[in-house]
Amino acid sequence: MWICKEARSIGLLLFVIISLSSVWQYYALDVEANQTALLHVNASTGRLIPETLFGIFFEEINHAGAGGLWAELVSNRGFEAGGPNTPSNIDPWSIIGDESSLVVSTDRSSCFERNKVALKMDVLCDSQGDNMCPAGGVGVYNPGFWGMNIQEGKTYKVVLYVRSAGSINVSVSLTGSSGTPTVAATNIIASASDVSNWTKMEVLLQAKESNTKSRLQLTTTNKGVIWFDQVSAMPLDTYKGHGFRTELFEMLEAIKPQFLRFPGGCFVEGEWLRNAFRWKEAVGPWEERPGHFGDVWMYWTDDGLGYLEFLQLAEDLKTRPIWVFNNGISHNDQVDPSVVSPFIQEALDGIEFARGDPNSTWGSLRAKMGHPEPFDLRYVAIGNEDCGKKNYLGNYLKFHSAIKSAYPDIKMISNCDGSSQPLDHPADFYDFHVYTSANNLFSMAHKFDKTSRAGPKAFVSEYAVTGNDAGTGSLLAGLAEAGFLIGLEKNSDIVEMASYAPLFVNSNDRRWNPDAIVFDSSHLYGTPSYWVQRFFADSSGATLLDTTIEANSSSSLLASAITWTNSDDNKSYIKIKIVNFGSSSVNLTISISGLDQNSIQSSGSSKTVLTSANLMDENSFSEPNKVVPTQSLLENAGKEMDVVILPYSFTSFDLLRDSTSIRMKGDDYSSRSSI
Repeated sequence: MWICKEARSIGLLLFVIISLSSVWQYYALDVEANQTALLHVNASTGRLIPETLFGIFFEEINHAGAGGLWAELVSNRGFEAGGPNTPSNIDPWSIIGDESSLVVSTDRSSCFERNKVALKMDVLCDSQGDNMCPAGGVGVYNPGFWGMNIQEGKTYKVVLYVRSAGSINVSVSLTGSSGTPTVAATNIIASASDVSNWTKMEVLLQAKESNTKSRLQLTTTNKGVIWFDQVSAMPLDTYKGHGFRTELFEMLEAIKPQFLRFPGGCFVEGEWLRNAFRWKEAVGPWEERPGHFGDVWMYWTDDGLGYLEFLQLAEDLKTRPIWVFNNGISHNDQVDPSVVSPFIQEALDGIEFARGDPNSTWGSLRAKMGHPEPFDLRYVAIGNEDCGKKNYLGNYLKFHSAIKSAYPDIKMISNCDGSSQPLDHPADFYDFHVYTSANNLFSMAHKFDKTSRAGPKAFVSEYAVTGNDAGTGSLLAGLAEAGFLIGLEKNSDIVEMASYAPLFVNSNDRRWNPDAIVFDSSHLYGTPSYWVQRFFADSSGATLLDTTIEANSSSSLLASAITWTNSDDNKSYIKIKIVNFGSSSVNLTISISGLDQNSIQSSGSSKTVLTSANLMDENSFSEPNKVVPTQSLLENAGKEMDVVILPYSFTSFDLLRDSTSIRMKGDDYSSRSSI
């Protein structure tokens, strides 16, 4: 994220005052009524849009992965979040019982070399005698990430490692947040000889009722000492069994992303290098991954969502992975170019893990993890937002040289902005990030109009409206972003890729506002910014048509047009997208040249509009569809149309057409289907 350490909190009263002032300013714009305009679309020629233009950027921020897309229900499953020294904090694990019935502590007795901390439970009470355990037993519970969403009829797999000097009878249960009601339960019963060494146990729990604030409990009524480690609970119905929360995955799938940039962002850098994401610590069996504390966004991740899982996510989305790796630089410390070679080797090893032969050193680990076929990794970014730091250029050049030598086909992305002046180093793409006000971003639709077409192309990997205009996801922000994306679409001869940021936020841990998709354990919705991205789902790989607007006053309109073919039914469409960023309706005449007579079919065309009663309207868990696109049939579809564009709106006209050839500039193709 850009300016990662910037504080985002604001007093409610100040927010309301500034927001109302902002809205008043926007409504003061373009107050002239009865505006008219002409939009001319030239369908006789066109230019191919890159197949990669619009994608997504996933960063582990706002509990996007841990407690989000990654469906693991247990938080701090390996008891490592409290640090390597013992005794340690086991938060959010808590005790069931009191000091007269049990003592819970941590020690370094785990069987896993990279995460030695284990939980020790010394049970003082018993099932009989003077110090009897309470009826429900004593033990520990884990509330997950602000409550586990357990659904009636679904099955959950609990895996844990256990050790004890005596026999055990441990109840494994899913309960309500206070310990009742019991939603699902079973018992692990084992003799002393079965658990004298660390033993992996697996149980399946089928929920007999639903509870959105459940917790996982491990309890017993037998006196003795029991050690637990690596306690996991996962629903069985994750996407393709790959561990992704299905409904969140489907929100991403609907965008039709053409790339996945991962895993950050500042998450890659760390405040300090010792806390940066390191891919080698996030591969192999999940039980053996040490996890780490992300000191930029200030929370622990067990790294179950690791390097292979990100590559798998890209594959499941049928998209291209873009791996961002650390180049020896964090926010506060840097490796000198003279000693950066181990970091370079780590990057080379990471590429081999992704695309190496299954018999290679790191490709064999990928194969052992269940993916013998290489992943299609073609893009890497050398660092994140590090341009201008003392060692960036020196480190970058060494990374670039080594990767180019070993993998000449891989495209490399520089952190330095080349939109205003040429880069002083080799790169295939340059990274461009922008977080700003709605007015500024809307005006930046023309940012790349005069950018040199020579040299590397732009990767706008992070953009969003932020601050007062954004709220926690406003219509105003979405409309400004729509205008910006239209500008990128029209400049797609120099802009190769673009993605919004951040993608996800767990509403219980808003580290950044706004975000595209908001969720908790049981709810989710898309902000207007999310829905704007859906408007561009068919743009990548389509054909851009020339458009011009003639208006009777200073226009608040931005427009683009593409032709694309729906791969589901092979029907061809002209899609015209129009943002009205003003407070007045516009009587718009759309004129399409370069088509044969009756080439637009009178039926089968539609209009989609994103707008709302107020600029600062947002979606919420209680009103998830307050600001969403509405679609209707277009009755007057044709080469000449008179339409009304509502104030503060984003409108798409999808015109069904007969198949006709469209000649593209500098190309011999006659038609193009979007991916």
